[in-house]
Amino acid sequence: MRDFLKEVEAGSATKSPEASAQANMRPKLIKRFYKLVTVEPFEDGFTALLDGKSIKTPGRNAIVFPTKDAAQLFAIEWDAQKTEINPITMPITRLAYTAIDGIALDPQDVLEDVVKFSNSDLLYYRADNPQDLVDLQSKHWDPILDWVATYTGAKFKIGEGMIHIPQPKESVKLFTAKISVHSTPMKLACLHTFTSLSGSALIALALAEAFLDVDAAWAAAHVDENFNISRWGEDEDAQKRQTYRFGEMKAAHALFVTL
Repeated sequence: MRDFLKEVEAGSATKSPEASAQANMRPKLIKRFYKLVTVEPFEDGFTALLDGKSIKTPGRNAIVFPTKDAAQLFAIEWDAQKTEINPITMPITRLAYTAIDGIALDPQDVLEDVVKFSNSDLLYYRADNPQDLVDLQSKHWDPILDWVATYTGAKFKIGEGMIHIPQPKESVKLFTAKISVHSTPMKLACLHTFTSLSGSALIALALAEAFLDVDAAWAAAHVDENFNISRWGEDEDAQKRQTYRFGEMKAAHALFVTL
């Protein structure tokens, strides 16, 4: 399952947007073959139609969203394709495919993958210098830890350096109970994206529960990176990757809030 998610989720840290686009262009992009994209009720939810015909996932499954707003986001992506259908520009579509063809087969496996981050979360590991970075980490991360403690009852340990910090099993259990409410395949697809792009299950939960907005979540996930940029400047390729990945995060959040 994790291999499946890695293949279908964009924004890999090891690929630039250009490299990801090239990978997704095999086989050759399909030319746009439809004129009209509409959203209609379907089964227990809503779907998008191309010239009145339903869209199937690569696994030949029906695409059904629980809300009209979610289906509309999907439809907007398809309508935005001009001469060719380019999956790299369609993050909502890829999330839907991931949820339906992959996560729906074993949602527990994906949930456990998210929860694993809470055992070694980004927010636990602090710098001991320089003081500016120490202060920035505290500014962005301490409020999230405090909120998690209040919302879930889980109190996690933090420390300086990168040596593994064992977390209380009871805290992980309490955290798991709260994040498990988002267990539908589509919500899990979004939640997995939040977690993998931020490196933090705690940030993912805070975003899911609207304690953080997407900009604050992204800033919290990139404290160290942004600090280094402020000191040494920004690499052009790294900036492109971050911009692309932030777009993936925003798309996942846009879908999540409609579900």
